[in-house]
Amino acid sequence: MRAIENHPPNGDTRHPEAMVFEIQRLSTEDGPGIRTTVFFKGCSLACSWCHNPESISARPQLHWIASRCIGCGTCCAICPETALTLLEGGLAIDRSRCTQCGQCAANCPSTAMEVIGTCWRLDDLVHEVLKDRAYFSNSGGVTAGGGEPGLQAPFLSAFFRTLKEAGIHTAVDTCGCYPRRALDEFLPFTDMVLYDLKEIDPDRHRAFTGRSNEQILDNLKAVGSRMTAGATPQALWIRTPVIPDATATEANIAGLGHWIADHLKGAVSRWELCAFNNLCRDKYLRLDRDWPFKSHPLLSPTTMERLAGIARRSGVDPDIVHWSGSTRMDTETGDAETDQPTPATIA
Repeated sequence: MRAIENHPPNGDTRHPEAMVFEIQRLSTEDGPGIRTTVFFKGCSLACSWCHNPESISARPQLHWIASRCIGCGTCCAICPETALTLLEGGLAIDRSRCTQCGQCAANCPSTAMEVIGTCWRLDDLVHEVLKDRAYFSNSGGVTAGGGEPGLQAPFLSAFFRTLKEAGIHTAVDTCGCYPRRALDEFLPFTDMVLYDLKEIDPDRHRAFTGRSNEQILDNLKAVGSRMTAGATPQALWIRTPVIPDATATEANIAGLGHWIADHLKGAVSRWELCAFNNLCRDKYLRLDRDWPFKSHPLLSPTTMERLAGIARRSGVDPDIVHWSGSTRMDTETGDAETDQPTPATIA
């Protein structure tokens, strides 16, 4: 592997590069079959519930993993910017001084320091994901997720084109918030689109994500139009994060369903309601950020099934509606919720 650490993409079309923060193998949640998911760094939205806060910034970021730290002070001694201080309660990072040089991570004996974000060259990343092709069989492949891979459209296009030449199924997990020309650049080499639809009301969408949903909806209509014309992608899945005190409202789910039924003309083969996940709390701590949803419990299966029922009655084909994710167990009466998580995928 010849990954280039801690440098942003150079924009060279002859040797394109992309900023990636994780490569997840043997994934079963990012499209059909067994997949390798490449998570691109940088996002056009800043969702208040984001489960991958390390994906929002397009640049590398330093984080400290408290459970691994042995308190040796090596990182503090080696930091050329004196940005690190070992305190009684843990390590303090002065992010105004930190240059993400990575010396602390490279010399940490317990791997408690990490720089999130690696700049990959195209041929290296293709080589890396093709190591997994034996797992893909006839239904799996490679998914580009994020962050938002559409923000690195020239690289994504070249990446998918090369994978298609190798006979690999390609999928993109996207929020759709970028110029139409970016969409047109990578869609010709994309077999499947997993499209996030979060909130139908533009003002609420802006309040929760920092951006209106106008461009998102316009781009989604463009995807549907391509499919109607017989062009790629061949499959479109809609994914809606169901977030308490945010998107988990009957009005929102019904509104999204009405919009899908009115504008996508049967192009959608799956609409998945993704239950709120609170396992990302530590990620925010490592990045010295507060998370407004840190005290929110998981939703109950009763709540998820009720919202799925609303989705099925919203005008879409009811057979395309599914819900997934960990939930809290209902009590015997089904009215209250407990704190015991129950992994569930409801087909």
